[in-house]
Amino acid sequence: MRIASWNVNSIRARLGALTKWLDAQQPDVLLLQETKVVDDDFPREDLSRRGYSIVFAGQKSYNGVAILAQHPIRNVTIGFHDDDPGADKRLITATIGDLRVSSAYVPNGKDITHPAFAEKLRWLERLREFLQAERARHEQPVLVGGDFNVAHDERDVWSPAQFAGQLHFHPDERARLDALIAAGFFDSFRRFCAEPARYSWWDYRGYTARGNRGLRIDYLFLDQSLEERCKSAGIDAEPRQWDKPSDHVPVWVTID
Repeated sequence: MRIASWNVNSIRARLGALTKWLDAQQPDVLLLQETKVVDDDFPREDLSRRGYSIVFAGQKSYNGVAILAQHPIRNVTIGFHDDDPGADKRLITATIGDLRVSSAYVPNGKDITHPAFAEKLRWLERLREFLQAERARHEQPVLVGGDFNVAHDERDVWSPAQFAGQLHFHPDERARLDALIAAGFFDSFRRFCAEPARYSWWDYRGYTARGNRGLRIDYLFLDQSLEERCKSAGIDAEPRQWDKPSDHVPVWVTID
């Protein structure tokens, strides 16, 4: 099974790129973030006619997550178990095959001095707690993919010195990823690639993509019980060179 994750930064603006990529790569499961569309306007037909079942949770202009699968999708959960009805649409979870799969869009945090930064740290803590609860509740291996808005270590930042202590590379954010991994997960990409400068995001401003001044902030974290089943993983940087690209590119993993 090939599972991918992609922050498309508006599914309507990026629908052509999304369908082009799906036609070429045909993943079994695709996790989407930042769809930026209310549920009534989600482009179901363009995706379902390619053989995908779809579940989604959206809101106007901001956030939004979805799961596409070429397999039945069951037991869908939107958000955290204790979310308020009006909570941002940043998390969707479902059972696909023998896996419990989540698509997550972690808050940006705005600035380390802004209250939103503390909210981001708490959101990451809640995500870890949620995934542990899902593992126990469903007695299934858990996989979470998405845009985490955090670069885990120096290999994941184009200039560690410039980003030291700053948003997306602050020690408190990185510690939250460490805590998630310690809860029984592994970074699928790093299982196969130890090289630096392999990024999943480049700023639209300037020539960051051309100069490879990026960050790796998109992940597929897998339950440790899946380690022997994990056969390959990677980042597909090609869509960043297409017309009207997202600032993120797909990341993927193959498990048997």
